[in-house]
Amino acid sequence: MIDEVTAPPAVPPPSGRDRWRQWWLVTFAVVILIAGGVAVGRRIEQSNAAPAPVASVVPSPSSAAPPVVESTPSPTPSQKPAQTPSRAPEKATLASSTLQLPGAVPTRGSGQFSYATSRGPVFGAKGELRRFRVAVEKGSNENPEEFATAVADTLGDPRSWTGGGQVRLQLVSGSDAADFTVYLATRDTAGKMCLRGGTNIRIGGRPYTSCRTTGKAIINLDRWRLSAPPYVEAKVSLATYRQYVINHEVGHELGHRHEGCPRAGGPAPVMVQQTLTLRGCKSYAWPRRNGKMLSGPRL
Repeated sequence: MIDEVTAPPAVPPPSGRDRWRQWWLVTFAVVILIAGGVAVGRRIEQSNAAPAPVASVVPSPSSAAPPVVESTPSPTPSQKPAQTPSRAPEKATLASSTLQLPGAVPTRGSGQFSYATSRGPVFGAKGELRRFRVAVEKGSNENPEEFATAVADTLGDPRSWTGGGQVRLQLVSGSDAADFTVYLATRDTAGKMCLRGGTNIRIGGRPYTSCRTTGKAIINLDRWRLSAPPYVEAKVSLATYRQYVINHEVGHELGHRHEGCPRAGGPAPVMVQQTLTLRGCKSYAWPRRNGKMLSGPRL
């Protein structure tokens, strides 16, 4: 007896919906393969073209190099000046309405001085040549180059001592030989320097005026910043008072003595002690006026 073999049931052909589903799955698989290939290709290309990243390293405080602090040594006779002779220091201009500078004025400095390194031309056409240096006390909060500019501008003006043909003046560096030095010092230091030279500048128990000793014209920082009552009361600018005090103290160094007022209501000769009193004159900052020396009776 032969067993009868039963054939498997026939698989019905796929419907239209099944064919669409199969086509969509195949298409999706192809898209995934293509996208994966592109991504791999880009990674390979970037790894070949871009340099390897460098990690930034921040040194620890113990391994970091110490900061470099630059310092400018004080000029000595063996050193060359930091500036060329033709270079002029910057100017610190004062408004014509400024009578006094605000803020506290240092009353005491280090007693040591910084010298301006600038050099200037010869002022004046005739007469003996006198070279001068300029120095500012450390701790006074003043700039030596700015002070040098104020001094040179004043002494180089034709209304000053060089306009008459009797003397010539020239600003030199602190490392150069000089005939005299113009100092700007706090009142305590100015008082000591002046007293050593034989002049007591104390009024009301404190160093008040400026002075001249041999080879030194010493400007009191109080007066440089605050002017003096005769100028402030007359509303004469601080810039004008500064011109006066430079001309007055350098005038002493050039051999001039104190003078009185030649005519009441007229301009005061520069050798009048205008810091204290005008003696009936009006403030005037210059030795010369209208091309002539302005002088009064000697005191």
